[in-house]
Amino acid sequence: MNQNKKKILVIEDEFHIAEGIKLNLSLQGHDVKVEGDGIRGLDTWKKWSPDLLVLDLMLPGLDGHKIIKAIREENLQAPILVLSAKDQTRDKVRCLEDGVDDYIAKPFDLDEFLLRVKRLLQQSDWYDHRKGQSDLEVNESLVEFQFGDNQVNLKTLEAVSGKNQFKLTAQEAQILKLFFSNEGRPLSRKELLLFGWDYDAETSTRTVDNFIVRLRRYFEKDPKNPRHFISMRSVGYVFKKG
Repeated sequence: MNQNKKKILVIEDEFHIAEGIKLNLSLQGHDVKVEGDGIRGLDTWKKWSPDLLVLDLMLPGLDGHKIIKAIREENLQAPILVLSAKDQTRDKVRCLEDGVDDYIAKPFDLDEFLLRVKRLLQQSDWYDHRKGQSDLEVNESLVEFQFGDNQVNLKTLEAVSGKNQFKLTAQEAQILKLFFSNEGRPLSRKELLLFGWDYDAETSTRTVDNFIVRLRRYFEKDPKNPRHFISMRSVGYVFKKG
């Protein structure tokens, strides 16, 4: 039995694209199902619980954005990869705000697509086995958290900072949960990379640094002089509530 075999659901109404994806993912050893309708696709996702969803946005029955919203109301961690002919920045931003993990515009390069699928499946593995692989504490029951002038709902992905209201991505919510659960404890870039991206320590630390810059823009009154997401030279970052 292939221990790396994963369940992948493809919701795509363009037959030749869907069948090409199914063929190539099957050749990688995965169990692949295809649905060409949004309503049937969401129903299959609920009943089958795939390890990864590959989703088109423009679908009959139920569009991709509504599918994403329905899934994120039930599961913040299920990896979602969007394939879309919509290649404008606002479409990508909307998907990321909705909690999508990755976005590829059509037409796409097959090798790049397979690489991104591999990364998202590794992310799925990390979520499934995270507690056994790390001594980091993660309070999975944590939903609402307040610090300074900021309020975060990790379930609805809603956040308030002063007078500003905005939506978080699922990845942002997960990493915030890690910080909140480990308040006052320094977290290394390696730990953050493994938790948030399932990358090796060899991966550029700029991935984490750029992510922290984003969190500071969200939640710090003065991002250049942060009070909550604080750098620790040669170590990583520490979160402080006060």
